[in-house]
Amino acid sequence: MSKVRNNNVRQTGSLGKKIAVVVIGGTLLAQPVSSALSFEWNPLQIGTVAAATAEPSLKLLQQSYITAGAQRLDYLWKTTRSGKAAQANVHVIEVDLSNPYVNVNVMSGKNNTVGKLNTVMNMTKENGAVAGINADVFVTTTEGSPMGAQVTSGTLMTSPMQIKGMYAFAVTKDRKPVIDSYTFDGKVTSGDGSSFVLAGLNQSAYMPEGGTSNYSHYNALYIYNSAWGGAERPKNSSATPTEALVVNGVVQEISDGKPLTTAIPADGYILRGHGTAAKYIMEHLQVGQAITSDYSLVSQTTGQKVDPTSFEMLVGGHTILVNNGAAATFSRDITGVSGSSYVSRSAVGYSKDGTKVYLITSEYYGDSTGLNLKELQQVMVKLGVYKGINLDGGGSTTMIERPLGETSLRLAHSTQYDTTQRSISNSIGVFTTAPKGNLKGITVSGSNVLFIGQSTSFSVKGYDSYYNPYTVDGANATWSSSTAGVGAFNGSTFTAAKAGSTNITVKSGAVTASYPVEVIGQDQIAELKLDTAAGLLSKGATVSIPVKITLKNGKTYKLSGDSLKWEFIGFTAATSGDTLTVGSVSSGTKTGYAIGRYDGFPTMLPFTQGGSEKSFETFENVSYAINPQVTPAATTTGSVKLVTDLPGQTSGKALSISYDFSAGTGTKAVYAQFNGSSGKAVDGSPISMTMDVYGDKSLNWLRAEFIDANGAVHLVDLAKQLDWSGWKSVKADLSAKGMAYPVKLKRIYVVTTPDGQDERAATGTVGIDNIKLQYAASATTPTARHIEMTIGKKAAVSNGKSIAMEVAPFETSGTTYVPIRFVTDAMGATLKWDNKLNRVTVINGSKMLEMVIGKKEMNINGALFETEVAPIIKNGRTLIPIRLFSEKLGLKVTYDSKTKKIAID
Repeated sequence: MSKVRNNNVRQTGSLGKKIAVVVIGGTLLAQPVSSALSFEWNPLQIGTVAAATAEPSLKLLQQSYITAGAQRLDYLWKTTRSGKAAQANVHVIEVDLSNPYVNVNVMSGKNNTVGKLNTVMNMTKENGAVAGINADVFVTTTEGSPMGAQVTSGTLMTSPMQIKGMYAFAVTKDRKPVIDSYTFDGKVTSGDGSSFVLAGLNQSAYMPEGGTSNYSHYNALYIYNSAWGGAERPKNSSATPTEALVVNGVVQEISDGKPLTTAIPADGYILRGHGTAAKYIMEHLQVGQAITSDYSLVSQTTGQKVDPTSFEMLVGGHTILVNNGAAATFSRDITGVSGSSYVSRSAVGYSKDGTKVYLITSEYYGDSTGLNLKELQQVMVKLGVYKGINLDGGGSTTMIERPLGETSLRLAHSTQYDTTQRSISNSIGVFTTAPKGNLKGITVSGSNVLFIGQSTSFSVKGYDSYYNPYTVDGANATWSSSTAGVGAFNGSTFTAAKAGSTNITVKSGAVTASYPVEVIGQDQIAELKLDTAAGLLSKGATVSIPVKITLKNGKTYKLSGDSLKWEFIGFTAATSGDTLTVGSVSSGTKTGYAIGRYDGFPTMLPFTQGGSEKSFETFENVSYAINPQVTPAATTTGSVKLVTDLPGQTSGKALSISYDFSAGTGTKAVYAQFNGSSGKAVDGSPISMTMDVYGDKSLNWLRAEFIDANGAVHLVDLAKQLDWSGWKSVKADLSAKGMAYPVKLKRIYVVTTPDGQDERAATGTVGIDNIKLQYAASATTPTARHIEMTIGKKAAVSNGKSIAMEVAPFETSGTTYVPIRFVTDAMGATLKWDNKLNRVTVINGSKMLEMVIGKKEMNINGALFETEVAPIIKNGRTLIPIRLFSEKLGLKVTYDSKTKKIAID
């Protein structure tokens, strides 16, 4: 959530260039929709999750050592928001500064430089750390220097920006944690005795707060040393530089009005000045002259200068969150970091005795709903933080760890973009100097979430007395499962047999370890979805049946189609992987059905005669105009053209959409408008659309816009996030849009929204090719019939004919129940009854509805819904709540309260 962004571009006076005006601001990107990732690690199980309570609670779930003096702890935060229960995963790396073998330090961007962004994973690897989390907020519109000061191993890497209320976390040389707010104080003194104030060290351009200038580098003198990795000093500064190279305290080179091209040596630096500062360089510095540059930090608490070399490390953050063990008043406005929104968060703090450092993250992904800053304060207080500050959050929130027994690093939990890590300015690393110890224990690694029939291989790793990796021989390890019937081992491979929880135990030599595993059952499922709308009812026809399964906790997984047990109505078929192949079709069948079940939980796919696919546009011979449009026009630029040279392009031509969202704020988009602005006509009534998309991993949004026969606009998501590079086939469902056909495809466009705008790339190019439309014949719905029934009477009328029912409709507690067998027979729907499970399944046209006697829930085409009433059995007959049941099947129910008459059409 790096919150400095380019909010305006202005022209001003004699500068004659664009001015990058940057402020702390911006909100965060909402949760992506994608498969949840199961992060397997090797914890000590602490306890189970307690039920939600009205009072906020923080419960320790699991913990594991990373190295001597550093452990990972995982918590569940439960609270109530607007009367509804909410929860968030909270992760902590606790570092014990009293342990001589562990320490924390600041890690910079690529090659440990300032101004070259890098991911936390890469920083942790490059620096040899065993864990790390993201740190300071930074300038997103320039090279990306941190906003606060940074000291790494006693060396000041960058000065703090002139921005109010920003705090920093530090550890002194004698291993004492400190949190304070700092400013920068420095000056350059030339050989003639004159001096000039230094504005900062290794800084990007930004807009200061409370100063005399709107722009950081205007009339200012900055110093850049070899730690600066940016290509410019700095870019977007809108101030023509005059520079002087100083090596070993002696001026070596001066450039008037343009930057020097000489590389900065380790024993040198460049003074960069503009306006009055440039005048000072030209009038008071000479090649061969000795000069001095002195600078320090100034504590805003004491007002005293602080020597940066007194710190082992120091890193900036944002507002203070906790002081003296209690929630503190925010030291600056939290709007710029979406402080009231529930998103991913990062923080750092320390204990009252100064021995513990807490590196804290919270998730906004899957079933974890993130935290706002007030909740983060509450969490930190419950963790025992005595003083703590907010770090960069949102898409920047990342935690990396070396799991117990492992030699490699991994992402400790989902980022706000699933597994995608954002490149940031700096991070806090955890380092160990522990010697090699004796074998202490072993751990298990492998998937801890399985589905019935799924197999996974587990491995065993060792750790020594300092909790560092220790090589063990896993070939002779023995494996077992604590719960009979849940699954079975073949060597180290476990195959899940039924739903349930079990503990996997491994024994290697004299040591053992256990690992919890959950096999998912139907009671945990919220939806079972097939990635297709219908199949073709023809012998030999194939249809793709990959399955997306969503659990009640919000996590999603992908299964192959043959993970389900299939039942076929009206035809035979076989499944292999994600492909279903139709066999023979029963005589007279116009609509067939494939019902797939995972542990009894159903989904349904209709098969009809006459489905097809048509090519809509290949861009090889375009006979109409495809025009670009941008919004807002004042701050957005872009282009649309047919190209032949996109990387990996196999066709002759493809449509390219290039965009530049770097200026201004708000929602911005670049459109490719078909046939001018009137749109390209679509044949028939397609149920879906596919196309090949060249992604630029920008995390921007790709959409299509249709205009229907009534002039209504329908927006279709092609990719909520462009989170891949290169070509990929995408599919959009058109069947649920309610479009009045015929329709036109008006445009395809790339868009960025205000929320989380700084999380996404501001410039890029997206490619479109091979647009196809899929059509399916409608599932045959039985001919409409009219049914009449009366409360308390067994006599009924179906299409004008009198029929006697075995049980009469009745009313109780405002709900009217009718016999299901009579209704389905009268309406011509398909009814299936499972006596063993007390389960009723009804199929009518393209809809399947399933209910269980006594259960207040209903499954409609694979999605589970809670209901206020349940089906019942009376006098040996199944009765259903008629209005709920019928209307979900697309039928119309009317009721005359005077005559007690029920009519269904």
